Amino acid sequence: MKKNIFSFVTLIAILALLLAACGNVPQATPAPEQVVAADEVIAEGRLEPIRAANLSFQVRGVVEQVLVKAGDTVSEGDVLARLANAGAAEAQLVLAQNAYDLLIRNASGERARLWQAYMEAQVVRAQAEKKWEDLNVTAIEDRIEDAQAEIEDRKADLEDAQKEFDKYKDLDKDNSKRKNAEDALEQAQEDLNQAKRDFEKDMRDRDTVRAAYEAALAAESEAKYQYEISLDGPNADQLAFAKTNLDAAYDALSNYVLVAPFAGVVADVNVKAGEQAGMETRAVSIADFSAWVVETTDITELEVVKLVEGQKVILRPDALSDLQLKGTVIEISKAYTQLGGDILYTVRIRVDETDPRLRWGMTVEIVFLEQVSD
Repeated sequence: MKKNIFSFVTLIAILALLLAACGNVPQATPAPEQVVAADEVIAEGRLEPIRAANLSFQVRGVVEQVLVKAGDTVSEGDVLARLANAGAAEAQLVLAQNAYDLLIRNASGERARLWQAYMEAQVVRAQAEKKWEDLNVTAIEDRIEDAQAEIEDRKADLEDAQKEFDKYKDLDKDNSKRKNAEDALEQAQEDLNQAKRDFEKDMRDRDTVRAAYEAALAAESEAKYQYEISLDGPNADQLAFAKTNLDAAYDALSNYVLVAPFAGVVADVNVKAGEQAGMETRAVSIADFSAWVVETTDITELEVVKLVEGQKVILRPDALSDLQLKGTVIEISKAYTQLGGDILYTVRIRVDETDPRLRWGMTVEIVFLEQVSD
């Protein structure tokens, strides 16, 4: 009985020691649950203007002019800065531009000339057509038939006169019968010639007007054809060659002169007149701040599959705790980057609202809202 009591006491003591030992192990604190919808993704991003460009000279040289300063508003094509050695490229551009413009101007002038020629050809054709319509062709053709009959009669008279003359041709030239026969033969020949002239005149009265009308029709048709082919512009090969030279001259000049690629605001100027600059120097930064986009920096492969273009988001700039903006997913990249073992995808979001306090490069928290099924 004492053994049993001892054993029980011993067991109680051992259990007490074990419990005391367990009480000294630190206890894990459960992580607080985040209340996030099943399809909701939260990410970080950076605020960017809708368009932005960092411009650099493509050749090395001394900066001759800087024509803008930070904060200036510029239009597309405005010159921002230039190198001192840009003169040759500018001269080449002027030559190429003049050659191209001359070709275009000549084409325009030629087109106008051809249009005028077409109009004049129409007038000539209309006049010739009117004369042909007014001509009494039936009466003329009747006269032609009569003239043809007259010719046949005069031919017969000539043959008779020739036969009569042949009777006396061997007589003395002063013989009255021979002389009378000879005079009759000459008269018969003159009568035939006159009949032929009358016939030819009647033919001309008809054919001249007809020929003029047909010639006017042909001239009008050719003038119209020449004008219509001019509508396609100058010679395609010449124009293509001139345009190629002009584009090459612009490309060459762009190495020495910085031009605004779009309308916007000069965000930064990083060069001064007299300094050396080249491809390695970011000379001018320009941005279009009329709208904003946000690009994510941490969307993983597990999250990107939950996103679609057109999806709505909530944007919260870290520096503006009181500001919440709406946005829309406009692009999800197909390519990826790898960072610290994570596969990341860039998502572009259009900011649908704005605030004057927004600045280029601000970090933004993005909440991708759960898609609502139709």
